[in-house]
Amino acid sequence: MLKPVNILFLCTGNSARSILAEAMLDRLSGGRFKAFSAGSQPRGEVHPLALALLKDKGAPTKGFRSKSWDEFAAAGAPAMDRIITVCDNAAGEACPIWPGQPAIDHWSLPDPAAAEGSDADKRRAFEETWRALEPRIARLLET
Repeated sequence: MLKPVNILFLCTGNSARSILAEAMLDRLSGGRFKAFSAGSQPRGEVHPLALALLKDKGAPTKGFRSKSWDEFAAAGAPAMDRIITVCDNAAGEACPIWPGQPAIDHWSLPDPAAAEGSDADKRRAFEETWRALEPRIARLLET
């Protein structure tokens, strides 16, 4: 079996978008890809609505944590083949130097963790993020 392609999804807080992308890619790739996620300024916890959505979608929810992108730039970290920023803030920040010079892409997605309104409005924002990720992850899986 070929070595999986390592992909790191980045956003600022690593509590919602990047976590959802990591979970979706790992679940759908059949082992062809290994997804990771991190943030430039991690919030320290995964947003509860992100975990609730993963559970609703039948995706695993264990093992996710909000972590710094510094973990993936450090010696001994898994070598990334591709970095995908999923928020405009992270895309505009000065990123660490990534070992191996991976390809870098940007997917602009609104932050569902910033949604305001009723609980239903907030859940809807997470659903919309999931739906926005689906075609992007599908295209990634076609490569």
